[in-house]
Amino acid sequence: MSEKKILLGNEAIARGAYEAGVKVSAAYPGTPSTEISEAIAKYDEVYAEWSPNEKVAAEVAIGASIAGTRSMCSMKHVGVNVASDPLFTAAYTGVGGGMVIVAADDPGMYSSQNEQDSRMVARAAMIPVLEPSDSAEAKEFTKLAFELSEHYDTPMMVRSTTRLSHSQGIVELEERKEREALPYERNIAKYVMMPGNAIKRHVFVEERLKRMAEDACSMSVNRAEYRDLSVGFITSGIPYQYVREAMPEASVLKLGLVHPLPRKLIEEFAAKVDKLYIFEELEPVIEEQVKSWGILKAVGKEIFTVQGEYSANMLRERVLGRECKTEAPAQVPARPPILCPGCPHRSVYSVLNRLKIHAAGDIGCYTLGAVAPLGVVDSTICMGSSISTLHGMEKARGKEYIRNWVAVIGDSTFMHTGINSLMNMVYNQSCGTVVILDNSTTGMTGHQDHAATGKTLKGEVVPAINIAQLCRSLGIEHVYEISAFDLDGLTEAFRRETQRDAVSVIITKAPCVLLKGVTFPNKCVPVPEKCRKCGACLRPGCPALTRNADGTISIDETMCNGCGLCEKLCKFDAIETKRKA
Repeated sequence: MSEKKILLGNEAIARGAYEAGVKVSAAYPGTPSTEISEAIAKYDEVYAEWSPNEKVAAEVAIGASIAGTRSMCSMKHVGVNVASDPLFTAAYTGVGGGMVIVAADDPGMYSSQNEQDSRMVARAAMIPVLEPSDSAEAKEFTKLAFELSEHYDTPMMVRSTTRLSHSQGIVELEERKEREALPYERNIAKYVMMPGNAIKRHVFVEERLKRMAEDACSMSVNRAEYRDLSVGFITSGIPYQYVREAMPEASVLKLGLVHPLPRKLIEEFAAKVDKLYIFEELEPVIEEQVKSWGILKAVGKEIFTVQGEYSANMLRERVLGRECKTEAPAQVPARPPILCPGCPHRSVYSVLNRLKIHAAGDIGCYTLGAVAPLGVVDSTICMGSSISTLHGMEKARGKEYIRNWVAVIGDSTFMHTGINSLMNMVYNQSCGTVVILDNSTTGMTGHQDHAATGKTLKGEVVPAINIAQLCRSLGIEHVYEISAFDLDGLTEAFRRETQRDAVSVIITKAPCVLLKGVTFPNKCVPVPEKCRKCGACLRPGCPALTRNADGTISIDETMCNGCGLCEKLCKFDAIETKRKA
């Protein structure tokens, strides 16, 4: 008997993969995709892993597919960039067992450095794309993706967005359908993409997309909902929900397969409605194709933005001409993003700030070192970029230019793509100081493990990669490990290593304050009678500290984690560290 349950979109995708008989799931955590892997790891029948990066995750899924089992890799949209190398070729090789790539886009950039549209990558890679509109569809479309993958001999992409990934809906749970692994047959022409074979497979890929586009006209995931024919919308994904909310009487062509597009179905729908709108978040992927077919009455980005999330109010304003007045948000004090109380990154950045050292930054919580009051990080491009950025500066301007620069990168990000960059510095005889902020987790996405933490996604305890030894194995002579809260030691190390004519690595060690199992036996307590009101303790911007009306400081006991940074910064013993009661 089936059961109904309220699931996040991400949980529904995981459930769909489970019910489809997936055997292997690989991913690197990245918001808004992270919960897919965390959910699928709970199913004992599925092997699930955190891979070092998305490229590796895609290759793991490809290998499992070639071996004849169903496999999946999940990532956020910028992770698709990292995985694109194997994915573009996997489109040529096709699959053994069904293979699905889940790409979670982030319209509005709630947790991302750009706002790209994975449908455009999929079109370039010639990989078909399904886009669900709610949690129920997320499960069903994922199951369908595996069927289509095997039927058309292609990797399939399931595209989600932040709103779908993190919203909840009712999902009907069904039994898992176990699948026997397909027998392996050696097929050099299919799986070995040397030029002679790839040329033939490219022809196959083009024919496959044409066939799929024709078949898509009768697929149930693409459906025309005819109501009032005076206005019609072509839409997909979450924007479909906004159309139904704002204009329930309008006719809608809801596309579940958004690449390749069902041309005949679209032309038929367009001919039946008087006014036609194409309502799609981010890039005009559907719109440009529709207009290229001569359907010029379609209205899209002329009135709808290419930036951010859409809404029902956007339709009401731009199609119906209604002014949508919303209540003014409550007036609360502005709160800039800031590191947690007791965060070890704050301690490291406080020293860099005092020494007036700039940092080439990377992707992680530590990006917050760019903003006041720390103001250390000067650049953030992508995962692993900090080390290569510093190297490029040195090659462009010379050793003296980077004497007051370092590269900062987290332990998880270092394992993701920092290793190659560090190797490049050594190989190409660079100099510069790399600071690895080791807080023993992937903090920004919710504390996932990685190869240097000693625990897998399934919770198995395994040997942890020793980052210091790894750096030394690259031929780096100057590698140092130091407590993130050793201010004097950090000061000495930064001053010494930034003047060195060689590559050096400083690994600052202290666990993330939010990690389970991390306890804080101490708390910091102000001693008002000793306070000189200099504000030195306030400069790192710990939110547990506030200035009183008389200039002295208060420390919120409920926020303080007793890291002792403020105590070390006070020269007048006006802050003490005491054991918690």
